[in-house]
Amino acid sequence: MSAAPKFTEEKLLSIKPWAPNLFSFRMTRASGFTFVPGQFARLGVTRADPDNPKNPSGKKVVWRAYSVASPSNTEFLEFFSIVIPGGEFSPELARMRVGQPLYLERTNYGFLTLDRFEAARDLWMLCTGTGLAPFLSILGETNTWSRYQNLVVVHSVRYPNELAYADAIRAMSAKGDARLHYIPVVTRRKRAGFLDERVPALLDEGALEDRVGMQIDAASSRVLICGNPEMITATRRLLAARGLNPSRRGKPGQLAVENYW
Repeated sequence: MSAAPKFTEEKLLSIKPWAPNLFSFRMTRASGFTFVPGQFARLGVTRADPDNPKNPSGKKVVWRAYSVASPSNTEFLEFFSIVIPGGEFSPELARMRVGQPLYLERTNYGFLTLDRFEAARDLWMLCTGTGLAPFLSILGETNTWSRYQNLVVVHSVRYPNELAYADAIRAMSAKGDARLHYIPVVTRRKRAGFLDERVPALLDEGALEDRVGMQIDAASSRVLICGNPEMITATRRLLAARGLNPSRRGKPGQLAVENYW
């Protein structure tokens, strides 16, 4: 008896552009695919393979990892993507039309999850660009809101039109739950009411904590960081100086991180 394939064939349900190089998309979800909010999935798209004479079909499947942006209880999967010029995957994905096939690995991946932490008062979610995706999934879970008294989302982008999902995040807070604090950061175009320095600088200066009126410390805070490696490295160094350490197997800490490329 042959083993089941490692992936399922799914379909693109919708695609939403946010900026010229930024979009989100939804796809069908295999009934057996499960994940913990904060994890990522491996997706496949078919593209031309003209330079491989050993491939008579002239096509190949290219795979990439994407953090799930949708909550764990939805019938679909949602993802948030940037188009990388000349890339093998994202330009092909951005050209797809509703109904076309995508492939989904059956296995989930990643450790940017709340089960890595012991209980605390505040949850800080610091991200750049499409690193927002896993935090959207985490915010969509009822358990997140019951575990923490305060939720802080810091989303840093270059330009204002890259603040995808801003209205959705604000709507969560507008429902009357003052526990959610949304801090948009725009680094390349000053705009009234927005912070405009990079996340490590804002953390070092205390601007993030001043904005929400809370301190980040090992006793009361848990911190998730997702985005570009430079931001993560600098932010981890600053938080380590305050006594916040990465969570490891069998040794819960106060930090969990995910490089987004």
